[in-house]
Amino acid sequence: MVLGKEKRLNRLFNNSGNIIIVPMDHGITLGPIKGIDCIQDTVSKLVKSNVDAILLHKGLINSCEKELINKNVATIMHLSASTSLNPSSGIKTVVGSVFEAVAFGCDAVSVHINIGNEYESEMFRDISKVSRDCYKYGMPLIAMMYARGKEITDENNVEVVKHAARVGAELGADIVKVNYTGSRETFKMVVDTCPVPVVISGGEKVDSNIEFLRYINDAIMAGARGVSIGRNIFQSEDMELLVKAIYKIVNLKEPIERVISELYV
Repeated sequence: MVLGKEKRLNRLFNNSGNIIIVPMDHGITLGPIKGIDCIQDTVSKLVKSNVDAILLHKGLINSCEKELINKNVATIMHLSASTSLNPSSGIKTVVGSVFEAVAFGCDAVSVHINIGNEYESEMFRDISKVSRDCYKYGMPLIAMMYARGKEITDENNVEVVKHAARVGAELGADIVKVNYTGSRETFKMVVDTCPVPVVISGGEKVDSNIEFLRYINDAIMAGARGVSIGRNIFQSEDMELLVKAIYKIVNLKEPIERVISELYV
């Protein structure tokens, strides 16, 4: 392991060995949606909570400099982008660089890869270059790995998620982010066949925080090393309470029923 990478990874993973990431890269894809419309306010609240890392595009890292500086929260620069307005939104274009992330004092970079669609080879070329630069500059690489193509009927299927996670590791990622497969048993198969830490995505906004916490708990029990949750955190009606509950599950390993009874009953 490159020393710079190892030092930054140690900052990302707290003493529990797990991580809570809040990605807020949605502004390019979906526009200024609820929760990130006033981005400085949301970042200010999150850096005072129990999250371990915040993920942003470079422009917002610059805009949120005052909120991010001198805080005990890691910063991840997202390098991939596409908009929902583009009929070919399945291809993610690299819009930042590892060098820029170093200049911003970031602790990691991330890329989004959709396997199984017609643009797969282009995204593979992009992540390959980013991976080389990450080794050059000692920067950890997080790969958001999704199977999204015409032949993919269920992107949460365990065989599909296993494949996506393994591709990320094989292409040089230090951490992979994937969908949850729906059960501890199947997700353990994903973790067991991926040689780097796996974190789960939050997915679409859910209606029940309690059910959402159970889903997180099952993933952690299956071996996930953390979560990377955007909308279900920053669009929550009580963001601070939800983050506290997630922290207790992911980093303190508290029993799920105790967490629910203490915070939600």
